[in-house]
Amino acid sequence: MKFQIDEQFLIDCFRDVVSVPSPVGFSERLNPLLEEYAARFGCRVTYDHKNTAYITLEGEEPGKTVLIGAHADTIGLMVRRIDKDGMIRVRQLGGVNYASLEGETVTIHTRDGRDYTGLFACQSHSVHVFDDARTLPRDENTMMIILDEKVSSKEDVNALGIRNGDYVSIDPRCQYTKNGYLKSRFIDDKAAVACVFTMLKYLTENGLKPKHTTILAFPYGEEIGLGDTYVPADVSEYVAVDIGLIGPDYDGNEYCVSICAKDASAPYDYALTNRIIQYAEKAGCDYAVDVFYRYGTDGNAAMKAGNNLRAAAFGMPVYCSHGMERTHISSLRNTTALLLAYALDI
Repeated sequence: MKFQIDEQFLIDCFRDVVSVPSPVGFSERLNPLLEEYAARFGCRVTYDHKNTAYITLEGEEPGKTVLIGAHADTIGLMVRRIDKDGMIRVRQLGGVNYASLEGETVTIHTRDGRDYTGLFACQSHSVHVFDDARTLPRDENTMMIILDEKVSSKEDVNALGIRNGDYVSIDPRCQYTKNGYLKSRFIDDKAAVACVFTMLKYLTENGLKPKHTTILAFPYGEEIGLGDTYVPADVSEYVAVDIGLIGPDYDGNEYCVSICAKDASAPYDYALTNRIIQYAEKAGCDYAVDVFYRYGTDGNAAMKAGNNLRAAAFGMPVYCSHGMERTHISSLRNTTALLLAYALDI
């Protein structure tokens, strides 16, 4: 591989970013951390009215502006009802797989800044008690939060400051094994955020500028299809860095970088995707090209919104997307190398 990627920084950055809750639309906790990381490399973060974070890098040839997007939001939950017995019911934010969340620790974030943990459980929570404990569907009508507080009524819960509309984040449970496997919720897409900052570290430490003016964008609505529907006016190319998928239809695996030729809605730009493939080959990346189903990125969201640009997408393939995901450091390394090759146009 052409680039020497700092794997320790890559993993440390991911651990930092994934530990900060940021379900769809909840940017208050993560944006300060993004500012801290940007400041390490002499960069400043700016925002649009949707709280999307931007870092703008001066290019060697500033007549063209490109954008690299790594969405900062994750799937999550929101309080929709508090039952008479103090159990809390939720609505989903993004494509939640409720079966993968059973037994997980969650945190309720109140509007006045308090946090309360709880257990996310099925209402038929015990095989010793309920005949349908194994068979009841796991969905938003059967799942509930059992608060880690001594409460027995709606009034008790309200007294803690918890109300309908409070955000609920899910414990990421990040683990990194000695042989390089990353297991965590929200590799989608916080691993991409870490790859972008690792690219920025490489550029800074080697005194390099990207070929063109390059905007790094971190939106908060990708999981509901609204992430980068707004794009700064000068942007002519949008490269979305997002997870790849692993399955029977796909050549990608958890060691390579997946280049997405088409998602659920449309193909990505032909010429730009060809360039991405050429960058991967020149940089010595292990890569695959795949067509994804039940999948979309901010790149095509930007296209659907009418922005005058071309889009491409690539990223690290994962097992168990929108669940307890797994990939390998090799995939993050390949993704970062492809980011560098694209940014430097080499």
